[in-house]
Amino acid sequence: MHAAATCPRPHRSRMEWTTRSRRLAPAGAVKWPNCPADEEPKAIKKAKAPKAAKSKTLLQKLAETPEKLFSGAFRQQYGALCFRYVPDGSGFELLVVTSRDSGRWIIPKGWPMKGKKPFEAAAIEALQEAGISGKIRKKPVGCYTYLKLLDDGDVAPCIVDVFQIEATTFAEKFKEKGERKIAWVSPDEAARRVREIELKSLLIEFKPR
Repeated sequence: MHAAATCPRPHRSRMEWTTRSRRLAPAGAVKWPNCPADEEPKAIKKAKAPKAAKSKTLLQKLAETPEKLFSGAFRQQYGALCFRYVPDGSGFELLVVTSRDSGRWIIPKGWPMKGKKPFEAAAIEALQEAGISGKIRKKPVGCYTYLKLLDDGDVAPCIVDVFQIEATTFAEKFKEKGERKIAWVSPDEAARRVREIELKSLLIEFKPR
């Protein structure tokens, strides 16, 4: 096969380019003498460049202190994976709630509680954040890691052990009512909403036990 023929641009001198651009420019248009048609002034290019974000991301903050990832400094949390069966018997739905600070979708979770076992702490978080209580498994069904922005502006890597709760009771009044959005959605939709990759996998693969 023959290579496709190319059509080289005819050579024009800088004066010919300038004359041509002036002739084709509409009335009132800004003219850039000595600037070929396929180039833009540096001032215009700079104006089009997006501005860098002022606030640092969690990853950027953690990158400033990478020793936290390798010093065993992961902080422990406990989460509740609440589910309920769909009335028509077609499957089940999972509970997701929004974070109070960022508004992103998560599952109920929190820090260890003095005098409470891990699964008990997870149950308390589900009740306080979403008014949900029910039958809970005492062993975690999985775990995931994420970066948490603390109140003092520091960033802490956390590991969350997740406990299954079959929701049977839905309280009308609970501690954080009105402070979060609550949604019952399919496992696929729950995975789509949350940000953490490991949590996405956990939600998609979850089967009630």
